[in-house]
Amino acid sequence: MTPRQVVEAHGVRLRPFRAEDTADVLDGCADPLTQRFVSGVPTPYTEIDARCWIDAGAPAAWTGGGAAYAIADPATDRLLGAVGLNCPVPARGQAEIGYWLRPAARGRGVAAAATRALSEHAFATGTARLELLTEPENGPSQRVALAAGFRYEGVRRSAGANRDAGRHDLLAWVRLADDPPGPAARLLPDLPGGVLTDQVVALRRLVPGDAELMFRLHSLPEVVANQAPPVPPEWAAFERRCRLAESLWLTGDLARLLITDVVSGEPVGSCGLSYTDVASGEGSIGYALLPHWRGRGYATRAVRLLAGWAFATAGMARLTAGTVPENSASHRVLERVGFQREALQRGRLPGLAGTRVDDLTFALLPTDLVQPAAPR
Repeated sequence: MTPRQVVEAHGVRLRPFRAEDTADVLDGCADPLTQRFVSGVPTPYTEIDARCWIDAGAPAAWTGGGAAYAIADPATDRLLGAVGLNCPVPARGQAEIGYWLRPAARGRGVAAAATRALSEHAFATGTARLELLTEPENGPSQRVALAAGFRYEGVRRSAGANRDAGRHDLLAWVRLADDPPGPAARLLPDLPGGVLTDQVVALRRLVPGDAELMFRLHSLPEVVANQAPPVPPEWAAFERRCRLAESLWLTGDLARLLITDVVSGEPVGSCGLSYTDVASGEGSIGYALLPHWRGRGYATRAVRLLAGWAFATAGMARLTAGTVPENSASHRVLERVGFQREALQRGRLPGLAGTRVDDLTFALLPTDLVQPAAPR
């Protein structure tokens, strides 16, 4: 590729940086989100840094075998952000792709369009494999990767450098030259309109603000007793759980949801769904309710909603739920939804002080799912 070549595709223009882009580069790179998720950007970011990037940084990217494009609005040619290639490995035909946007350009599909445009241009000029690395908490960037056709490949341990000289993991998303066009398929799609509801309960994805509630729920003695091992949680673990909820959903690892009461909007509890065997289409489901809402059919409604979505939208063919043998209340919930007792697996789960706990497994097929009774 040559830095003089302009690429126009998918509603964006990729062109060389110019001196008149200085103010817009400053606007994008001094922004708190860019500062948070692009650790290589100087902090604080000044006009001098912006000029240095345009005059020296971008040309150096080309000299090093990569690329550094300004993303511009085709109608006005004003800079919206940047997209580029770095860390080329010629022997593998591989490079990394990255981007940032000015705040005013976000939420409009610009990053995905620019990533698609540069990816296609790179493949057309000999690249075979592109990697896109994201911070685990950067859900919007992961959505860009998926929209641009990149598939989740795994965790790159300690691949990211912190500003304080520490290290952290990054998530790797990959697109190959012969991958089909269009967005990458997902194991766990988004909920329709962001919510599942039967007009009595509603389910939505966990968000960082749910951490305190989730910690309180899963610290209840009766909830702890039904976990394996039955150990009270730590605050840091649940705070991180909620911060990473979107990422785990996007990677297809786990869908964690909050259960709420439709009328009052109050939280009722939580539930979760994950694939246990993708090849066979098997998933697993779990749930917990706050004391005030138990015994009122809310768990049954939530499990039925989640199971219906798992079969109809996520494409699962079979669901399981593991319980401790003494948890008769949970057994009744599962049976009302249509789950059938399938196996007692002795000593399957870890207990306290080196002991083992039995696991009573229930299973549900699409034809087993019990629909709610029609109102009279």
